Amino acid sequence: MSIESQGTKLEISGTSGSAVTGCTPAAGNPTIFTKTSHGLSDGDVVTISGVTGGNAADLNKVWVVKYTTTSTFAVDCDSTGFTGMGSAAVATPLAWLEIGEVTDWDGPGGSATMYETTHLQSEAKEKKIGLMDEGQLTLSINWEPSDAGQKAARDARAARTEKSFRLTYTDNSTATFDGYVIGMSSSGGVDNKVSGSITIEISGPVEYT
Repeated sequence: MSIESQGTKLEISGTSGSAVTGCTPAAGNPTIFTKTSHGLSDGDVVTISGVTGGNAADLNKVWVVKYTTTSTFAVDCDSTGFTGMGSAAVATPLAWLEIGEVTDWDGPGGSATMYETTHLQSEAKEKKIGLMDEGQLTLSINWEPSDAGQKAARDARAARTEKSFRLTYTDNSTATFDGYVIGMSSSGGVDNKVSGSITIEISGPVEYT
């Protein structure tokens, strides 16, 4: 069943939000944390800290939250066999700023390079696929200099800073990724509004929830 595009929003990461303390991780794949009324949502980007045990470094890093319920959330780490993880982990989420006045978008979308592995005993061309390049996400906007999200995008471009982005569809599924704002422009004309565009170059994988 198709979903409508009206109501889709794109957000850019801002400062850190309020830390969620007292989270209890359970070994498995994925790793599930229990915390009553944690307030996190699928697609949130969190920094996990406070996990103990011999494999703590495998969990104490940045993750995209998945499979949330009112009292649990998961991160895509296979912790099967981990022990002594404790019950005082902390999940510190990024705060999100919605990029306002978006009129349409295109992406994420990318491709991978194919490379040839043909040899003297091959009966036909043999190939393998290389690393995925998730490409770009482009936005068309109504130019609004006072919009906090548009300003954050301008600032990220000027500072050449990698940011996190979250695209939330109208069925509440998400696409979360890191990237750089590499282009931002405006245009206008007689008896018309000022329009703009934002181009984000995606770095690394896109996490879908």
